[in-house]
Amino acid sequence: MAIPWENPSVGVTRASAKAGGSCKTELKFPPGAIRAPNTLFSLRPSRRSLQNKRLYLAVFAAVLGNFSFGFALVYPSPVIPALEAYPSPALRLDRYTASWFGSVFMLGAAAGGLSAMLLNDRLGRKLSIMFSALPSAVGYLLMASAQGIGMLLLGRVLTGYAGGVTSASIPVYISEISHPGVRGMLGACPQMMAVLGSLVLYALAGLVLDWRWLAVAGEVPVLVMIILLCFMPNSPRFLLSQGKDDKALASLCWLRGKDTDYPPLGNSRDPFIYKPILIAVGMRFLQQLSGVTCILVYLQSIFKKTSVILVTLVGLVRLFSVMIAAVSMDKAGRKILLFVSGMSLSQAGLHRALLHSSGGFTASTASPYPSFPAGYAMGWGPITWLLMSEILPLKARGVASGLCVVVSWLTAFTLTYFFLWPLLRPPLHQLMSAFCPTFQHAFGFCVPETKGRSLEQIEAFFRTGRRSFMR
Repeated sequence: MAIPWENPSVGVTRASAKAGGSCKTELKFPPGAIRAPNTLFSLRPSRRSLQNKRLYLAVFAAVLGNFSFGFALVYPSPVIPALEAYPSPALRLDRYTASWFGSVFMLGAAAGGLSAMLLNDRLGRKLSIMFSALPSAVGYLLMASAQGIGMLLLGRVLTGYAGGVTSASIPVYISEISHPGVRGMLGACPQMMAVLGSLVLYALAGLVLDWRWLAVAGEVPVLVMIILLCFMPNSPRFLLSQGKDDKALASLCWLRGKDTDYPPLGNSRDPFIYKPILIAVGMRFLQQLSGVTCILVYLQSIFKKTSVILVTLVGLVRLFSVMIAAVSMDKAGRKILLFVSGMSLSQAGLHRALLHSSGGFTASTASPYPSFPAGYAMGWGPITWLLMSEILPLKARGVASGLCVVVSWLTAFTLTYFFLWPLLRPPLHQLMSAFCPTFQHAFGFCVPETKGRSLEQIEAFFRTGRRSFMR
């Protein structure tokens, strides 16, 4: 078994590879250190590697899947009011069918998370993201050409399935190809693109684009994503786990440049997996328990006549907040943003709970106040996905990320389905508004600070409990 060291002194001889060549390094280990099998050597986050545009291109190609996910998630928001007044009985929604139309997406996402537990480790992260394009494209096509409610629901299930696969694969892919210097910023990109996808859908709906054409528009980012990903490399760490060291090294060279120093990346044998998995699953559960998905799915129905202005305002506030998180995450750290987010959600939740108990279910009590979407998008929105991909050990990352997605979207389905039921709405609203933010704030103490740490340092911390690995 390899002997880990806290501050390895590694002598490195750089060899610049010519175009079409490969990266080669001559490595010298400190006395007594044993190199573990299947150990790869990552690139030090130098200024040159930070400026390599290929890394950002690979991230952009991947997060187009999150753009499509955000677009599909809030698709019912403008469509439900339109279909409730639709002239054809075959497509007209009542309260019962509208509840299914809004929530069945989450069942598909949970199924996608289940399949990602297998796909992530069999196909790899990149191919799993590419695979999600097929059900997504078919789902949008079904909704665009729907002749009955059954086709609409099936389309929602398929787009949800694609969203579940991407929810488990994209954060892991980005985390594994990024270096610590920019992993926080790049890790916030999935949430940022999901918010942007939602905002684009609201904008297109505000332009009086028919619900069928909204589904057609959803095909565009899917097609662009599949084309760009054909030219992107797979995750180096996934290739390493498959014993493909040469391909993993070539992938790192493409992502971070061919003339860079290589410190040790570490090994993935016998990680202590239970604690990080419990933390990741717990964070995903509490994130959905906040009720943000319910509000986003039914946002336009909640606001009614003032929907266009207020829905757009909510989208802009969310986008601005995620951008603040992306800029701050690698400087302030993850934990401080989680605490700030938890306090903001607690304040907004208490305010909404008091108004709901005194004034009933109206736009002012059910809608997210600016502090609610801002607080969520600044912390518990993007950071839970980032931390999931950071703290899960390589050995279990594919399966555990799928498990997190399953728990997340089953929780979202339960809340979204019952959100429109008059008898269950008050207790659900009280739960989401008052209690969940308190749990989120308390749970933040269980999360380690991962700012500036390599994935191997984080894994070593959970495996040994030695905080020296996190310095």
